[in-house]
Amino acid sequence: MSILDVLKQNQLDIMLVLEGICFAITVCGLFSHTSGQKKMALLIMGFASTFLIVADRNAYIFRGDRSETGYWMVRISNFAVFFLTLLTIQAFNWYLVGILKDKDKGEKTPLMLVVNEGLLLLGVVLLIVSQFTGLYYTFDDNNVYQRSDLYFIAYLIPAVVWVLQSITVIQNRKKLNHLMLGSLLVFSMLPVLASLVQFFCYGLSVTNTALAVLTVALRLIEIINTNNELEASHKREKELMSQKQEDMSEMIEETAYALAAAIDAKDEYTHGHSARVAHYSRKIAKKYGMDKKDCRNIYLAALLHDVGKIGIPESIINKDCRLTDEENDVIKTHTVIGYQILKKIQKNPELCIGAHYHHERYDGTGYPEGLKGDDIPLFARIIAVADTYDAMTSKRSYRDVLPQDVVRAEIEKGSGTQFDPGFADIMLKMIDDDKRYRMRQM
Repeated sequence: MSILDVLKQNQLDIMLVLEGICFAITVCGLFSHTSGQKKMALLIMGFASTFLIVADRNAYIFRGDRSETGYWMVRISNFAVFFLTLLTIQAFNWYLVGILKDKDKGEKTPLMLVVNEGLLLLGVVLLIVSQFTGLYYTFDDNNVYQRSDLYFIAYLIPAVVWVLQSITVIQNRKKLNHLMLGSLLVFSMLPVLASLVQFFCYGLSVTNTALAVLTVALRLIEIINTNNELEASHKREKELMSQKQEDMSEMIEETAYALAAAIDAKDEYTHGHSARVAHYSRKIAKKYGMDKKDCRNIYLAALLHDVGKIGIPESIINKDCRLTDEENDVIKTHTVIGYQILKKIQKNPELCIGAHYHHERYDGTGYPEGLKGDDIPLFARIIAVADTYDAMTSKRSYRDVLPQDVVRAEIEKGSGTQFDPGFADIMLKMIDDDKRYRMRQM
């Protein structure tokens, strides 16, 4: 027994399995993420292919049945086979239109696909005419389907449509990814080959089976392609969100830097003070082992640690002699003023910590709250060391930059009293590494 005979013998079982698979895949497609016209076209293809196999199977089952039921089932089933074949091809044509419109952002439908619409409509008209004239097929006295002399027209129209679809796909290949391009070419070309085989293999449903299999395959490929597109879109969104966050971070940093510069400008001897304190604080935090986010946050907090001086009269800030007790009390309020300003920034609560507590001392004799030891927030303990270091390594109205050995001695002296010993040790190591004394106001 040849392979052809085996296929004919088991054809009805094969078709039953195939129609079940085709229907299940199509129903699943109802819940897919495929957009608009493409989704509708795939659904029509799926249901058309399913009922095409059902109709083809019934045509074989009732073939030669001379009962009244058999009479009508054979005629209805054979008509449905030809009509649903055209409908499946038409749905694929709509699917192509949907894909190309998505890629071309709504440009006109390619001419060849418009021509296909006309050819397929002509095919439906000729099919209807055939029911009254026997153009394509007739039935003998035993209710058996017989091809007519002009039967080839029924295959010619779909073949021409498939060729035009193939040409359209090839012309637009650069707009498609490899997976989609391959699947569209297979769907466009393979049915032509199946039709040729069908023409010479009477009694074997080659074309319709091929259409159903390709419809299932196309649905699966569309699911894969849609998932890939969703993944790519999600990746682009994440990249865009990341870029927006970076841009926002840069804007915040630039704004903070500009504000700090404006504050420093109130005192002709403190230009760049906030930026240097921020730089030293970040270096200490990094050597302490803080992560990138915390290092950035302490940089911003240190950059704005003196923001409260915006509320201090310039006459006090720029006074070139010793301040009175009353003036000292006024200048000490810059920690509270800074806290009041920065606490409103709720998305970055660390900013106000540096402004509020950078004058607290480790032994509890600082201000504004007299906190002691680890009760002083971590950021403030770091900024306190960096702030004092820059004050000693910057020029003032009453003195020049202090020598490096003097600065080192003062930091060492303040360890455990003015400063957290751990951060004082880090600062001392930084001083020892700075052989050329570059960490100072230049």
